Amino acid sequence: MRAAKAGQSLVVDGLGCVHRRNAAAASRPRGQRARLRLIGKRHNSNAGSEEAALRFTVAIDGPAASGKGTLARAVADEFGFSCLDTGLLYRAVAKALLESGGDEGDEAAARIARSLEFGSLSDPGLRSREVTLEASRVAALPEVREALKRFQREFARREGGAVLDGRDIGTVICPDAEAKLFVTADEAVRVRRRFRELSASGADVTEQGVREDLRSRDLRDAGRSCAALRRADDAVLLDTSELSIGQAVKKAFAVINERISAGRDSPSGSG
Repeated sequence: MRAAKAGQSLVVDGLGCVHRRNAAAASRPRGQRARLRLIGKRHNSNAGSEEAALRFTVAIDGPAASGKGTLARAVADEFGFSCLDTGLLYRAVAKALLESGGDEGDEAAARIARSLEFGSLSDPGLRSREVTLEASRVAALPEVREALKRFQREFARREGGAVLDGRDIGTVICPDAEAKLFVTADEAVRVRRRFRELSASGADVTEQGVREDLRSRDLRDAGRSCAALRRADDAVLLDTSELSIGQAVKKAFAVINERISAGRDSPSGSG
């Protein structure tokens, strides 16, 4: 579990999911949160209340090492949203399957998914190379995806807003999300990023090995019959190949603020 930065707190909900809360964003009387309360009314059946619950979903999709996780956390911090890295769900299933011997078949993976304890999402072992490769395999199983779909959808519509990053958030999990981003980057850039990340964690890897793993994951993610990785028709494309983290974050904020303004100014969002 990551430590909270200055001005932030870590909140663990009843399902064991970890969310960052930016104290400054949460306490702002105006700005994003004030405007978000307005558009929140159209998602609440009891919209007569001045403090109608906010339900605003940001869907961020893209291939591995494109930068979508970094953007998701930045968006959550800025707007005070709960944040879910949906890839951790599949990693948790994969790790449990590997620990069970991995020889019980696909039904075992679905059974693990249905009984998954979400408090296990902070396990550092979820980032290992072995788990990464197995996660890509189990994520292609329709039974596993179906078992995890309900949780993701409930998370997405929680009060206070939510941002989810993954492969099929904008196309399958949250097709009606208020804001959608599809984040990508050139293969060479993604390889360097992932190699630096794994090397910094002490993993014994080579750039060639990382490149082969990414290509394998890309092919499997884009080619699976169930919830293949693709850009939603209404998702904004964000190529981070030549962008700094700050530049990419600024562009993501601009997209979300535009959606917030559109909701605020629409007749259905004005109460």
